[in-house]
Amino acid sequence: MIADERNSDRSTNKPLVLLHGEIRTPPLSIEARKEAGHLLRLLQQGESLGMPCSRPMPLIGPRCHELRINGTNVTWRIFYRIDDDAILVAGVEVKKTQKSPKPLLDTVRERLRRYDRTAEISDEEV
Repeated sequence: MIADERNSDRSTNKPLVLLHGEIRTPPLSIEARKEAGHLLRLLQQGESLGMPCSRPMPLIGPRCHELRINGTNVTWRIFYRIDDDAILVAGVEVKKTQKSPKPLLDTVRERLRRYDRTAEISDEEV
């Protein structure tokens, strides 16, 4: 995928907000970190990603997705949500099973709820 030149202006990029996890080497391999960075940059620029690298995760909530990043010996899951003003990364996990475990989805959902509550409080203070 090639990003549209109109979207290359930094002022149009959505910020990336890490609620949990790190996208760095280690634990990710260099190749996995580069791939994750590339895909997250495309999301920040407004690109829409589809299978096989990203899939919707409606069980977590609206606008929630999972990036699948192949590392050297493992596959990584990066759970994210596309908001109007930011890309929220709610989890970076090693993919150990075919299906996302319910406790993991519950944890990601709770991180997003906490973020939303904090954002509501900040909006009320303004």
